[in-house]
Amino acid sequence: MIFNCKRLMIMEQELPLLVVATRNAHKTGEIRAMLAGKWEVKDLSDYPQAPPVDETGVTFTENATLKALSASRCIPGVLLADDSGLEVDVLDGRPGVWSSSFGGEEGNHARNNLRMMEELRRAGVKPGDRPSARFRCVMVLAGNGRVLAEFSGSVEGYMLTEPAGEGGFGYDPLFVPEGHDRSFAQLPMEVKNSMSHRARALAQVVEWMKERRA
Repeated sequence: MIFNCKRLMIMEQELPLLVVATRNAHKTGEIRAMLAGKWEVKDLSDYPQAPPVDETGVTFTENATLKALSASRCIPGVLLADDSGLEVDVLDGRPGVWSSSFGGEEGNHARNNLRMMEELRRAGVKPGDRPSARFRCVMVLAGNGRVLAEFSGSVEGYMLTEPAGEGGFGYDPLFVPEGHDRSFAQLPMEVKNSMSHRARALAQVVEWMKERRA
C-alpha cells in the first residue's frame, strides 16, 4: 500500500485555527478541552508580539472587546477574547469584572478565595447557607481591528463558605453549580466543561464560525 505523505500532511493541517487572546494557561486549556481536538487552539504565548492590555472596562463586554481588538491588530485571522467572573448576589454582584484581582493581587486564586470567604462572613452568610451566585462569561470575536461578534454564557449556582475540591481554578472550590451538590473543583473536568459559563459562550462561537466557514 502506498501512502500519499503530502496529502496526509495537508489533512493534518486542516483543523481551523482559533487564537485566544489570553496568556492564562488554565483558560486556554479549558477552551482546548471543550473543542475536543476539532480546532487548533493557540493563545498569546504563541505570539510574543501581542502587547499586554489594561483591562479598564467596567463590564465583561468592554474588557473582552479591549483584549480582542488589541490582539487582532497584530495577529492575522480571527481572535477570540473572553472576560468572565463571579457575581454573588449577597455581595451586590461583586466581584464581577474584578474577580481575578479581588484578593488584591491579579491572578492570585488563593488570595481571591480568602477574600471571598471573608466577605461572605461579613455579609452574614453561615455554614450551610446557600447564597446565590453565578459565573458569567462574555466572548468577543475580532479580526483586523474590528469586532465581528459577541456572545455570552452563564451558569447559576451557590457559594460555599469553605473550599471543597482540588480541581479547576479560580473560585471553582467555592462554587456549586445548579443541579449539583459538589463544587466545580470536585466535579470531573468533562462535567464542568459541559455546563460552564465559558462552555456555553464557546458553543455559540463555534456555531457562528461553522456557519461562516460553510
